[in-house]
Amino acid sequence: MTIRNPVEWGIDAVRGAANGVGALGTTLHRPAAQFETSTPVVRQVDFADLREVLTKGFQDFGAYRTDVIFIGLIYPLAGLVLAQFAFGNGMLPMLFPLVSGFALVGPVAAIGLYEMSRRREQGLEATWAHTLDVARSPNFGAILGLSLILAVIFALWLGVAALIYRYTLGPALPVSVSAFVSDVFTTPAGWAMIVLGVGVGFLFALVVLAISVVSFPMLLDRKVRIGTAVRTSVDVVRANPGPMLAWGFIVACALVLGSLPALLGLIVAMPVLGHATWHLYRRAVG
Repeated sequence: MTIRNPVEWGIDAVRGAANGVGALGTTLHRPAAQFETSTPVVRQVDFADLREVLTKGFQDFGAYRTDVIFIGLIYPLAGLVLAQFAFGNGMLPMLFPLVSGFALVGPVAAIGLYEMSRRREQGLEATWAHTLDVARSPNFGAILGLSLILAVIFALWLGVAALIYRYTLGPALPVSVSAFVSDVFTTPAGWAMIVLGVGVGFLFALVVLAISVVSFPMLLDRKVRIGTAVRTSVDVVRANPGPMLAWGFIVACALVLGSLPALLGLIVAMPVLGHATWHLYRRAVG
């Protein structure tokens, strides 16, 4: 029996789930005959393209600053709610997994921003209210299905993070914040938890990057099945491993920097990344 690469296993598992939930979109909105049958064209993307899509992301942010800041308030508020939940329920060890894991469902949270960029590209009016138009998309069922997949991955990440904590620091909860910080940064077990957590978290992030880097914008833009969108996203990463890993690094750094000042930086970071992701999709898929 061959031990498979965990990233490949994760992608294959998500592909199977995508095929299972893909029928939801068909049932709710569109008969199969109306889906595109042609194979999407995957283009080469280089590092200059990443600079270009980020520039366009900032341009979209500037064009709709008031609206996207209103939307952007959701992200730090969600993070603060998660933090309060962790502190209020004796779940201090889960604070970092909860907040960092928010990146795993970030593509779902940015759907409205993709819609605003799509409308601006077509010369249409775009306000925060138009983000609600996503619910009327013919592919809304497929969007819900893919959102469910990311929610499951997020839940799996929390479960694995809890196991890592239990394996390294033991089952007992910390008696205080200072004691927890001391255990994490001044003991071998704490550093083992950091190394294991970051390594496993990277694998989860890699799977999410592969299946969602262009799939949500594609479902919003084209008449395709959820399986087609996920396969296309994986193909984009396979065809452009360097730039796509760089994009993942950019996203991670932006989220970390945006989180430092009490999560307030996410008001800008998340909208810019959301808009830029739309333009990355348009550049990578023909």
